[in-house]
Amino acid sequence: MVETDDYNIAKVHTSAVPNYNNTKKNSITKEVTDDPADRPVTFKKPVEERKGGDLLSAFLAFVPINIKEMTTTNFESIFVNDSNFYMRFTWLVAEGNSWTLKYTDEVEPNTKLFIDEFGRDALNDMERVCFQILAYKRDKNFIIKPVVDVQFRIDPVKFYKLHAFRENDFFETPALLYTLIENDVPQRPLVVNAQTLKQQMYGNKDAEGVQHNQGRDSLVRRYDDQHSKGKVTHNRTQDDKLVVDLHASNLLETTSGMSAGDILNYQLDVFKRTMEENKNNKGKKIVFIHGKGEGVLRQSILQELKYRYKKCSFQDASFQEYGYGATQITIR
Repeated sequence: MVETDDYNIAKVHTSAVPNYNNTKKNSITKEVTDDPADRPVTFKKPVEERKGGDLLSAFLAFVPINIKEMTTTNFESIFVNDSNFYMRFTWLVAEGNSWTLKYTDEVEPNTKLFIDEFGRDALNDMERVCFQILAYKRDKNFIIKPVVDVQFRIDPVKFYKLHAFRENDFFETPALLYTLIENDVPQRPLVVNAQTLKQQMYGNKDAEGVQHNQGRDSLVRRYDDQHSKGKVTHNRTQDDKLVVDLHASNLLETTSGMSAGDILNYQLDVFKRTMEENKNNKGKKIVFIHGKGEGVLRQSILQELKYRYKKCSFQDASFQEYGYGATQITIR
């Protein structure tokens, strides 16, 4: 600005002159600040549904990290949601008679969720597991699905067998799959249902009559009183084995008025009573004759041995002496 003493000439103030350099700089700064690439992504791709996906199907998958080294490799556990529903699931692990939460999360429709990586040393800690699944859809109407609650055993031996890992539709490599639910049908539960048992033993005939029978406890007490507890066959062989025949015809004079579930529970009571009476006799051998049949009684006995009498060892009894329907137990 040129100074002058002539007060008739107006003075020019610098603040009134626009600064084009600053204006351009501010414009560039604003433009960079408002870059769309820096804005948060709010758009979410709609969930794609597939034909037939409204039937619930879910699997627990175990995938080896290196299938060529089966003896040393670790494994990935993955939850597979093969349906058009969101699934909120919990994975529980049994510890004796109680349960511990191992993992819980939500899985989107038709997706897989990685859970964790583990070695074989962790297999013994998750032999008996339970999955509970709640299925639902978002932002649309849907037919409600029952809550899934399944229990099953994970066989550690399978993790050493290459043929247990098979080609499948979910992974590029072979995997070991455990079905949780498929086409709305849950995995068969561990707990034996009395009505299901009767259907297996007698077919569907008279299955509806199960609910009209008296309760298990009263029936056990009644038959204990009328037919005595001592009717169990206790035969001692040369090697001092205790032989218990669990056939209903041997335990009871009549099964009139008893459902198949009641008979099974009575047989298990005899088994438990015998085990409790001999649990302190270390080295004692007991042979339970349960018969072959459908294998329901045998499986129930094995379940008791694994979770109630863990210290006892057991094996199939001699085929020559007892046929194919007997189990020998050694008290430890």
